[in-house]
Amino acid sequence: MRMYDIIKRKRDGLELTPQEINYFVSGYVAGTIPDYQASALAMAIFFKGMTPREISWLTWEMACSGEMMDLSSLPGIKVDKHSTGGVGDKTTLAVAPIVASTGVPVAKMSGRGLGHTGGTLDKLESIPGFSVEIEHDRFLDIVRNVGVAVVGQTANLVPADKKLYALRDVTATVDSIPLIASSIMSKKIAAGADCILLDVKCGSGAFMKTFDDAEALARAMVDIGEKVHRTTVALITNMDQPLGNAIGNSLEVREAIDVLKGCAPEDITETCLELAANMLFLAHKGTLISCRGLARRQVESGAALKKFRQMVSAQGGDERVADDYSVFEQARCTRELLAPVSGWVKSMDAERCGLASAALGAGRATKDDAVDLTAGIILNRKVGDRVTKGDVLATLYSSSEEKLDDGERRLLSAFDIGGNRPVRTPHFLARVTTEGVERF
Repeated sequence: MRMYDIIKRKRDGLELTPQEINYFVSGYVAGTIPDYQASALAMAIFFKGMTPREISWLTWEMACSGEMMDLSSLPGIKVDKHSTGGVGDKTTLAVAPIVASTGVPVAKMSGRGLGHTGGTLDKLESIPGFSVEIEHDRFLDIVRNVGVAVVGQTANLVPADKKLYALRDVTATVDSIPLIASSIMSKKIAAGADCILLDVKCGSGAFMKTFDDAEALARAMVDIGEKVHRTTVALITNMDQPLGNAIGNSLEVREAIDVLKGCAPEDITETCLELAANMLFLAHKGTLISCRGLARRQVESGAALKKFRQMVSAQGGDERVADDYSVFEQARCTRELLAPVSGWVKSMDAERCGLASAALGAGRATKDDAVDLTAGIILNRKVGDRVTKGDVLATLYSSSEEKLDDGERRLLSAFDIGGNRPVRTPHFLARVTTEGVERF
């Protein structure tokens, strides 16, 4: 078998065999297939696509390229959750404790932020003492005894994806649904869960800008899950404006705690409850309707907040953050962004909001950049709100006045304020299962 022939077959639009995909993945990880041939195949996939069978074969080979997490020692059905990335998306911080408080174990591996999107690990590390680098056995012990733990991915998890993603990033082949789907699902499969809930973002702050692209990605990932015997459901959610009012690491943790206290903005609260309900449904805790009620009761009773405190303490963090936000490190510089005109907030470019937060220090341009855990934005106005010239649109937080200047300029460009009141779009757009797409 030769890599040349595999590239040629895909260039000509033919379906690759499982043996050919195995040859590519194993050879690329081993270093016997050079980058220039891997990039040629990635470009051929970009233009010719892959069949559902090819995508599932590629995903499985990538998942098996490194260590596979074994969660069989944990009781019950293990459900994982993944978001395709957005702005202000702190849902894991609230959803994981809600689900765990019902007795469903949540063994979660998360990532860091890059570009305009935030990362769960960065957010958790804003809690003083919180450790996301935990050995496998200790990780399982925490989940077994506490019910929930959120940690970073191990170095040997899906090495094929690490190599291939780095190559795609510099060869203009990131925006390929087969490659995106296999990248996401290979990590979820290797993480060992029985069921997978996907939150596929759609809009200006998401990687999938249109509903059609988000639906195609959701369908591909649900199909992969079923083909490798992981029950998978995808929710397509709106990311045309930031989720909640907080953007930035410690600020988002505070808002997630507010969700657990029942006093957060409606959009982030309802999103977390719906995601939690779908995870509980996958764990066979009842019908979807009854699981919605269960998730809400866990918040109202204080059980979810108690579980959050237990998780923080088990991972070395200061659980006082749940009651006293002054425990977080505080930003040195703040500034209010004022409305330049009167009118209605007609739209907000979520990606620009994320880039503004990153410019304040909350994000990174490369994986090696340090982040300012105190930096970020609290939005005072969102789409559909009426503003008068001089009203506070947002408050910015950073470590320097210079960064505030850059962040203020970027954030102001994200707001479109005009004379007509806009129609608010729903946050949940569709639910995708093996049975089809249910539009909301």
